[in-house]
Amino acid sequence: MSFFFEVLIGGLLSGVMYSLVALGFVLIYKASGVFNFAQGSLVFFAALTFVGLREHGFNSALALLATLGVMIVLGLLIERIVLRPLVNQPQITLFMATIGLSFVIEGFAQLLWGANVRGLELGIQDEPIEQITTYTGMNVSKFDLSAAGIAALLVTGLALFFSRTRIGRALRAVADDHQAALAVGIPLQQIWGIVWAVAGFVALVAGLLWGARNGVQFALTFVALKALPVLILGGFESIPGAIVGGLIVGASEKLAEVYLGPYVGGGIEGWFPYVLALVFLLFRPEGLFGEKHIDRV
Repeated sequence: MSFFFEVLIGGLLSGVMYSLVALGFVLIYKASGVFNFAQGSLVFFAALTFVGLREHGFNSALALLATLGVMIVLGLLIERIVLRPLVNQPQITLFMATIGLSFVIEGFAQLLWGANVRGLELGIQDEPIEQITTYTGMNVSKFDLSAAGIAALLVTGLALFFSRTRIGRALRAVADDHQAALAVGIPLQQIWGIVWAVAGFVALVAGLLWGARNGVQFALTFVALKALPVLILGGFESIPGAIVGGLIVGASEKLAEVYLGPYVGGGIEGWFPYVLALVFLLFRPEGLFGEKHIDRV
């Protein structure tokens, strides 16, 4: 039983990190209705920029501030140059624009900093916490627990920002009805710019945590693909849904790898979340926290 809980806790902690990537998708989709396929590229760009600045003599604090500024500016530029001219275009046009944008960001990042795999140290060792191991017999990673705590603080801060501030209320109004929000004087373009800047900040945090775990490499862009089942389970417009969906995906893939893997072969951890997402699409396509859309004809 202790081994079961060890696997479950490890999966839940990994799921929080998946939620962190999915959160960037939710913010953009909730405010503008755009599925930002380039979010994974932003995660890669943020991690590579931080490591590149460190290699050029910046200390950690200065590199973090500089990378944060770069990501905010990048988010604002994407909204202004790429997406604003495509307002009122079909959704497939916006989606294809973000796919092209992802390749541009990936290529620019490697052109700027190189394509070599780099390590990223945040001062948190990926080792079991001795106290928990001593008293419970379970191995809980210090890095996973710290990363989950950082992600939880970020999500809590964003939830308070969007629920208690004037900008947050304006964002919710824009998410509910663009035309009505515009009619009462809410500047849509300004709100969209703020959301893209926040998505850049979220990509920075996700890039640092995933870069420290897996190394800063091109494979970081594929983290966004693991966020897709999270979004399908939780709902594309729900911040709590991104968290719950991430926990479900993280726990289910670890448990499936340990308990079903020996019967179906290795590698089940890589594809089991997509099977779970497919089941949700068949029975609840809007996700656990999504709203049902009814079209009147």
